[in-house]
Parts: sequence; C-alpha cells; structure tokens
Amino acid sequence: MGSTTDKMKGAANEAAGNVKQGVGNETGDEKLKAEGKTQELKGEGQKTVGDAKGAMKDATNTVADAANRKL
Repeated sequence: MGSTTDKMKGAANEAAGNVKQGVGNETGDEKLKAEGKTQELKGEGQKTVGDAKGAMKDATNTVADAANRKL
C-alpha cells in the first residue's frame, strides 16, 4: 500500500473505532467499547505507517535529486 492509502485506511479505522466507543459508552457495552479502542489504535498505527512511508519516499527523492545535480 502507498502512504496515502495507509493514511486513509487509518483515518477510517480511527473514526469507526471512535463511533464504536461512543455507542459502547451510551449502551454500557464494555465489549463494544474495547473493540472500538482496538480499532482506533489500529487506525493510529496505520496512519503512522503511512507517515513513515511518505517520509521515506521524500528522503529518497531528495537523495536522488542531489545525486542528479552532481552528475
């Protein structure tokens, strides 16, 4: 997956997790609250992976541009 895809999936998982937690809070469903928290954390992880992939791509492009200027 690309960095943008990871970030988008992460944001979707975070949002869904937050909704589950909210519903769990309102209904007193501890299992749903826990599932929501797990999904939220998964989303945060996916966004972090996307950020890291983006940073690596940027760094690679910077190095390649510098190398091309020296040629």
